[in-house]
Amino acid sequence: MAQTLTELLKDAPKNWGRWGADDELGSLNFLTRAEVLRGVRAVQSGKVFTLQVRMCHPDGDPGYKGRSQPSRMMVMDKGHYLSGKAQPFPGGIEYADDVMMTNLQATTQYDALGHVWFDDKLYNGYDARTTMGGGLSKDSILPVAERGVVGRGVLLDVARYKNLPHLPAGYGISLDELQQTAEHQKLTIEKHDILLIRTGWLNRFFTEGPAAYYGEKATDDSPDTAVQAMSEPGIAYSPDLVSWFHEMEIPSLGSDTLASEQTSHPESGCFVPLHGALMRNLGVLFSEINWLEDLAADCAEDGQYAFLYACTPLKIVGAAGSPINPIVVK
Repeated sequence: MAQTLTELLKDAPKNWGRWGADDELGSLNFLTRAEVLRGVRAVQSGKVFTLQVRMCHPDGDPGYKGRSQPSRMMVMDKGHYLSGKAQPFPGGIEYADDVMMTNLQATTQYDALGHVWFDDKLYNGYDARTTMGGGLSKDSILPVAERGVVGRGVLLDVARYKNLPHLPAGYGISLDELQQTAEHQKLTIEKHDILLIRTGWLNRFFTEGPAAYYGEKATDDSPDTAVQAMSEPGIAYSPDLVSWFHEMEIPSLGSDTLASEQTSHPESGCFVPLHGALMRNLGVLFSEINWLEDLAADCAEDGQYAFLYACTPLKIVGAAGSPINPIVVK
């Protein structure tokens, strides 16, 4: 029988109350103005990379299988004028418009701190019932969106360090491997760095197809199937890794996977335990489904793995997450 997160994390550190009883920013509080300037100082060449995957792709989007795919349709185009259903504005101007339906976390995205919980408590001790009633009244994405996430970012290209196109399914990256990757890259991870971890997994969706990316067991969208199918690689839960995040005061973690962690912890059987240990307990922000291939190739070429990272979610009141298009400036 699987352990509960209550049992697994009973001695884990928390940042609850660290920035007051009303805090909804969590470890984002570490990104002060001085930290923004530290990120700016990392810029050397002015090269810009954007990390969002394309949305509404004809071949599908690589979001979590339990969420609906984004869909877009035109509601105004040249056909409306050709059919006589619309008339040009004075002077001859015509226009096109479209609408999109999407789960807010169906693409590259930030989780709100209230996105997950256990023991009926969100980050900072808020009652899980604050998620009811049409939106999150606490720990929604809005405070993060109004603050923005800007600072020194670093890429840890674990797949390239291991000389693999992608890490194996279900692979757990240890704290030692993260540190070995940094050493191999001649990179010093500093306090308050924004971490981006490349596993190579997202690229499988585009090069090998959905079956390789999601797993052959992903036959439906039920929670049981999702747990079985989400065997992607990622950083692995351990007390040492959680303590390291706490001591290093890491504000944000991102990866090129759906969960930014090894989804199932082999020893306890817990699903996404780092969402509990880092997001819920420490207030660490999680960004997921980041496109890191172009950035990683450039970092390998010039040896620069630190940069300015800038990102903001959309200002959606009460939302549990939001699409993002992070910007990296090297």
